[in-house]
Amino acid sequence: MKHYRILFLIPFMLLMQPGMAVADNLIPDDLQNEIAYWIIVGMLLLFVVAMLVLLKTFKVLARVVLKSQGYTEEQIAAELAPAKKVKKPKTEVWNKLLSLRPLAEEKELLIAHDYDGIQELDNPIPAWFSYLFYATIIFAVGYILNYHVFHFGQLQYEEYSTEMAQADIAKKAYLSKAANRVDENTVKLDAEPGVVAAGQVIFKQNCVPCHGDHAQGVVGPNLTDDYWLHGGKINDVFKTIKYGVQAKGMPTWEKQLSPKQISDVANYIKSLHGTNPAGAKEAQGEKESDDDAKATKKA
Repeated sequence: MKHYRILFLIPFMLLMQPGMAVADNLIPDDLQNEIAYWIIVGMLLLFVVAMLVLLKTFKVLARVVLKSQGYTEEQIAAELAPAKKVKKPKTEVWNKLLSLRPLAEEKELLIAHDYDGIQELDNPIPAWFSYLFYATIIFAVGYILNYHVFHFGQLQYEEYSTEMAQADIAKKAYLSKAANRVDENTVKLDAEPGVVAAGQVIFKQNCVPCHGDHAQGVVGPNLTDDYWLHGGKINDVFKTIKYGVQAKGMPTWEKQLSPKQISDVANYIKSLHGTNPAGAKEAQGEKESDDDAKATKKA
């Protein structure tokens, strides 16, 4: 053991000597790093050598112990040699996965009857096939319970109805947002009762002082006849309400009313054409044919 210690200490001292000299001399940092690197490499190599020596020592000790127990050289060699794994043939693994018997046992598997000299083998059903079959049964039971017994899931017609209801809600939400994107270029004549009623409410609240409660005209012009000062089409009426006519006292309603509200008022005014209310103001502006109403009737 003393000789082994000396062998380990000598290389260690030789490797550590340059490192100790570095502390006493002014050596550049790059060179110091290189010296430290080689010291680490040397220590690792020394560690590997020590492991190999220990391994050899254990083998020698094992051989001595086995020989003292009466083992022969052949038995000792067999004990110390690593056991080799025996690879299973691919055919054996395949047969095991498919639950098949080997070809060597084919004669034992032949079924007694034959047809035109053709015989069958009595191989068992593969395990994976049986598991798959049982899984389909479990799935079928779960499907029936889910869709036909407890009604947790929806069948195709119920799912269709649900999707249509969701689409209708989404459509209404979209239209409610799209309604406020209308302007004088995209506004359309709409005689739907709900639109006309909404426009009437806004008209009563904001337009009666100038145009009268039946749009017969007071300070402002009569809105029920064929004469218009700034155009009688739905686009013109929308534009007049939105921007106003400051020179004639018509205020702009762009900031007070939303585009949807302006559209409703314009459609309400168009619905009053030809109503001939009592006390209507005399005609002002130029006569125009009601092209919007004609186009609506044709559509």
